[in-house]
Amino acid sequence: MRVFCLAVFCAALCLRVVAYATADAADPVYIGAWKFTAAVPAPWMNARLKSRSAEPARLLGKTLVFSSKAIVGPAPFACRSPRYALRDFNAGLLFQGAFDEMRRRDRAADPIKIAAHLGFKREPVRTLETGCAFDFHFVDASTAQVGFNDFVYTLKKQN
Repeated sequence: MRVFCLAVFCAALCLRVVAYATADAADPVYIGAWKFTAAVPAPWMNARLKSRSAEPARLLGKTLVFSSKAIVGPAPFACRSPRYALRDFNAGLLFQGAFDEMRRRDRAADPIKIAAHLGFKREPVRTLETGCAFDFHFVDASTAQVGFNDFVYTLKKQN
C-alpha cells in the first residue's frame, strides 16, 4: 500500500510539473498585442535632429502582435519567423549597446542612470530577443521599450 501511495503521489507531482511547464511554454508574457503609446528622443540622438523626425507619428497608436509564429504590425517591426529568447541584460547592453557606446565616448555617461531615466528601475533588464532586427526591453510585465531611428518607443500590453 505504501508503494502504491508513493507512486500515485509521484505521478500527481509529475503531472503538475508538466502542466506548469506547458502553460509557461504556451503563453509567455510577451505573446499578445502591444500598442505603441509613447516615443521620446533616444539619449544617444543628436540634439539638432530631435525636432526633425516625423517617424513617431507614423507608429504611435499602432499595434504590434507577438505570436509563436510571427510578429504582425507596422514595418519594420513585422517578422515572419521570429526566434524568441528571453535574456537578462545589464544597462549598458540595452538598445544594442547604445549606453555602453555613450560611456566609451564620454566617461561621465552612466548606463544605469541613463536607463533609469527611461524607466528601468533595476538590473538586469529582461529583454526579448526576436531573432529579427529588434530587441524589446521590459520596464515591467506590461511595458516594453524598443529603439528605432533614434527614438525610444514605449509599448503597452493590451488585454
